[in-house]
This record gives sequence, C-alpha cells and structure tokens, in this order.
Amino acid sequence: MSCDLWAGMLDAYADDSCSPEEVAGIEEHLRTCPACASGVLARVQAKRMNRLAAMRYTPSPEFQLRIESSLRKKQNSIWRWSRPVWVPRLAAVALALILIVVSAALWTRHAAREQDLAELLDVHVATLASANPVDVVSTDRHTVKPWFQGKLPFTFNLPELQNSPFKLLGGKLIYFEHSPGAQLLFETRKHQLSVFILQDQAAMRLPGAGASRERGFSVETWSQAGLRYVVISDTNPADIHALSELLRTAAGQ
Repeated sequence: MSCDLWAGMLDAYADDSCSPEEVAGIEEHLRTCPACASGVLARVQAKRMNRLAAMRYTPSPEFQLRIESSLRKKQNSIWRWSRPVWVPRLAAVALALILIVVSAALWTRHAAREQDLAELLDVHVATLASANPVDVVSTDRHTVKPWFQGKLPFTFNLPELQNSPFKLLGGKLIYFEHSPGAQLLFETRKHQLSVFILQDQAAMRLPGAGASRERGFSVETWSQAGLRYVVISDTNPADIHALSELLRTAAGQ
C-alpha cells in the first residue's frame, strides 16, 4: 500500500477506529515513514489538548458543595412552611439528590482515571510514531538503568531477559502528574511495549491493579515497593502479563 493510502488512515488510527490488522499495518509503516509518523504525533497531541481543555469544564468539588448547600437551604425553607404536605416529596427529592451527588462523584473519579490512562496511551502512541523513540538506546539493562540515576527521585530494577521473548530497546525520561518518571521500551515479535514506572503517590488517579483493554491496547497496572507500573502494548494480553511478571520479580530482588 502506498504512503498516500496509509496517510488517509491516520485519522482513524488516532481515533482508535482501525481493525487490529489495519493497526498492525499502519504501525509497521510508521516505523519507516517519518512523514506519516509526524502526522500521527500531531494528531495524538491535538487529541490530548482537546481532552485537557474538556477537563477544565468538569465541576470542581467546591462548586458541587455550593450547589448542595443551596439545595439544602431551599429544602429547609420548604420544610418549615409546608411540612405536612411536603414530607413524602422532600424524601423523594433528598433521595434523588443523594443519587445525583454520588453519581457525579463517581463519574468525576472515573473521568479523571480515564484521563490519566489516556495520557499514558498517547505517550505510547507518540513513542511508536517518533523517529527517536528513546533517549538512551541500549539492549543492556546495566546501561539503561544507570542512565536514569540523578534524573529520577527513585530507583528501579530491570529484569534479566535472556531466554525470554523480550528485548530491551532503551528508555527515556517523562513527566506525569508534574513528576518525573521512566518510560522503558521493549520489543517482542515486532510489537513494542511501553513500561511506565512512576512514584505511587496518593493523588495518582490511574486505575488500580489489574489488566484491561483500552483503545485497542492491552494494559496491565500494579503497585510495588512505592512505585506504580503501567505496561501498554498492542500485543496480546499474555505477552503483557509475561513481561509484567518479569518486572515484578526484578522489583522484588
């Protein structure tokens, strides 16, 4: 397929509207076409900016509290003047209000988690589309790990990959939630896997431990020794879990 035909599919790729076969073909093309890779990177960055702009309009907790306080005052006024008539209706209104507030809180928390995970997914896609995906290029864990010393407020261990299907490609420094973190790039059967290692802070809104499927990518997350690990790739979940197990073992050493 010519470059012009691939270029016509970049919008669908950025919107996660392609089939698995199309995704594999596009990503193979992106590795050899800087023009299309730059196009995908621009689309991903535009989507991220749109999501960040949308999040600005999410009601703040303070605003929700003001609305709740205002509604309570109105209910108290109705109660004082028409208590016998409004008792059943007020009970229904109070129940409805509770359901609305709880639903809004759950939605806000879910939206924040989705936003944080979407940001890491965008970083992974941008890495695949970049002509220089990592800052330190090496298959040797004893070269990659020391490169992060002095750049991160924490340290981590990398697994021994001998006799495994995985290959370390390198790593780079990222910033997430205003804090520095590590992104490591691995490869297995022409699929690239991003491993994000971040400080596990109380304010972090990433999903809890477990595996999931997001926008056509397999994701596995967990916390260990004060660090949060997120593994993302378009490969199958079994590969994601196998690499995660190697990382867990290395972290426990």
